[in-house]
Amino acid sequence: MRRIVVSLLSALSLLVGMGPAAASTPPLPRSMAAIGDSMTQAADACCWYGDHPANSWSTGSASWDGVRSHYERIRALDGAISGHAYNDSVSGARMSAAPTQASRAVAQGAQYVTILMGANDVCTSSPSTMTSVSTFRQQYRAALASLDAGLPGRARIFVASIPDVYQLWQLYHSDATAQLVWGVASICRSMLSPSRTEIERQAVRQRIIDFNTVLQQECATYSRCRFDGNAVFSYQFTRSQVSKLDYFHPSLSGQAALASITWARSWWS
Repeated sequence: MRRIVVSLLSALSLLVGMGPAAASTPPLPRSMAAIGDSMTQAADACCWYGDHPANSWSTGSASWDGVRSHYERIRALDGAISGHAYNDSVSGARMSAAPTQASRAVAQGAQYVTILMGANDVCTSSPSTMTSVSTFRQQYRAALASLDAGLPGRARIFVASIPDVYQLWQLYHSDATAQLVWGVASICRSMLSPSRTEIERQAVRQRIIDFNTVLQQECATYSRCRFDGNAVFSYQFTRSQVSKLDYFHPSLSGQAALASITWARSWWS
């Protein structure tokens, strides 16, 4: 009798140990959509100015660029997703556009949605014009609620943190060409303008940290939403991973890095 009890307990322990691991890995999606801004559009990633969605870290499909996007990684595991990747991101979009983009993803019946948005809420004309944390939360919350209510039951959501723009300033603030481009194109003046004080730059960086906290907190309220644990924010981009067209957006190797570090935190890594 004692042997039977021990055997039953051992079997039960094995099943309990297996349960969470199995539950944590959902079925591979057969469609996906990307919500975001110019980073997800792969703006200025290479070759010429403008959007290059085929090179996107999320839904990109170009075979020559060295970027193994989430879409390409999933397709390699299950070809059923082939041709069913939608890039709903819009260059210049702020979090205020997230609910509209979320509605598009719902209409597309996406079974996987990536979100990388918020940089334009801090990269404004000055620190005083940044989006408030409370407004950012309301807009993001509305987008998540739309996705949760409208996506298929098996769908999963992945949220990437906002990158540390202060690190970009550290990389290129002494580069005359970068300074010229930032000035002429009015890129992220709240952080990158040479007239900003260190106190102002730290205030912008803190707003990014606050936004990332919101991204994490709100995502945690949904069982099928996963945050990257600040992986993108913590990543130290190198000069080669920054576009030489605008000294701001990820280059092709930067997009490849984004794809890699986010995939490592995704549902199927």
